[in-house]
Amino acid sequence: MSGWTRISKRVQEILGFYQSDAPGIRANLARLMMSGRLAGTGRLVILPVDQGFEHGPVRSFASNPPAYNPHYHFELAIEAGCNAYAAPLGFLEAGAAEFAGHIPLILKLNNNDSLYETKDPNQAITGSVEDALRLGCCAVGYTIYPGSAHSQEMYQNLGEIALEAKSVGLAVVVWSYPRGGNLSKAGETGIDVACYAAQIAAQLGAHIIKVKVPSDHIEQAAAKKVYEAEKIPISTQTERIRHVVQSTFNGRRIVIFSGGAKEDDKKIFDEVRAIRDGGGFGSIIGRNSFQRPKAQALEFLGTVMRIYAGEEA
Repeated sequence: MSGWTRISKRVQEILGFYQSDAPGIRANLARLMMSGRLAGTGRLVILPVDQGFEHGPVRSFASNPPAYNPHYHFELAIEAGCNAYAAPLGFLEAGAAEFAGHIPLILKLNNNDSLYETKDPNQAITGSVEDALRLGCCAVGYTIYPGSAHSQEMYQNLGEIALEAKSVGLAVVVWSYPRGGNLSKAGETGIDVACYAAQIAAQLGAHIIKVKVPSDHIEQAAAKKVYEAEKIPISTQTERIRHVVQSTFNGRRIVIFSGGAKEDDKKIFDEVRAIRDGGGFGSIIGRNSFQRPKAQALEFLGTVMRIYAGEEA
């Protein structure tokens, strides 16, 4: 049996949350959770690099010019010990052959650009399940915008894509980002809206759900009445993370949190501690990683992983 990696008890417990899924899907989830420096802990740190499409190359890569090269991101994710690397079709195609088997890959199947700003954004489907299989991916990724006038269309498209992905054994990762004309800017990360977004993604069949770290803002008047009547604790970041996890099938779906725009290291590390202590499953950190020189990025990601592993308070 030498050469085999025994799946940890924690990963086996998490796989037990997905009993309705086929063995191939559970194997790919295990592959994600048994890879990298956090292998076996049930925690995930994923490098996502869809920002070139979403925000443009200058805004994304000019602060660290080596990041214009798609290979840079494969190398960064591998050297840092990330659980997986997620990107749109072009970036994965540019390096999948050279880095095949080095790290689990997630193909982001839909994307949006920032050249046309609108209060009700949508996403175009830019890749396929067939592409994900061809590139050796273990999962597909898909973004939904709860609150957008186009949300129903996105939900329907996700339902079809998730069904196809699951039929061939791929896991489904959903970026659930509330946006839309009826939501305030504060409401996009409000605790009630973040919990709703996580619940929607779970109800749509996501295996892994990505949401933003929530604030203590409550957007919906009807929800605010319940928070006050039930005295739901949301004053600290840890409490808010715990509430999002509770809203994601009481922790029976993997929910990870976005790193967002590049921030002060202390702020990010404090968020990671809150995610850890609140029962979150990890982070998906892009700009805070690749928008700094590689040595600094490796040190930064190393600290994030040590916090999740309990090696740093």
